[in-house]
Amino acid sequence: MNADFTWTVRVYYEDTDTGGVVFYANYLKFFERARTEWLRAAGINQGLLAEKHHSMFVVKSTAVDYHAPAKLDDELKLTVVVERLGRASVQFVQEAWRVDGTQRHLLSSGRIRVGCVDTRTFRPSPIPDEVLARIKKTG
Repeated sequence: MNADFTWTVRVYYEDTDTGGVVFYANYLKFFERARTEWLRAAGINQGLLAEKHHSMFVVKSTAVDYHAPAKLDDELKLTVVVERLGRASVQFVQEAWRVDGTQRHLLSSGRIRVGCVDTRTFRPSPIPDEVLARIKKTG
């Protein structure tokens, strides 16, 4: 479980299907929350990014593999690693782990690519220099 950033989330009833297992699409929500907290930890305020630079990050693509189920009340560790940083995009590798004492179980892994777009046109735009610098420092 090597990661530049780890975020903890609890599995609630609303995250599960009728069998008490986390619904597969909810891993994308968990990954989104972890990336948002990663940005916050890097000192990047998404509201200020939109207001000051007219820029925001949007998901361009996802590829997720599922290895084992998470269940109701599990505590998950979500990891965020910058795999590739471009001028207008960032590709992340993210994982969801269940940690029980000293044992850890990989539940899901994914590659998520986000692009920076202009909030007025929704066209690709370069990541603002100060944001790029913070990502390089953190990632």
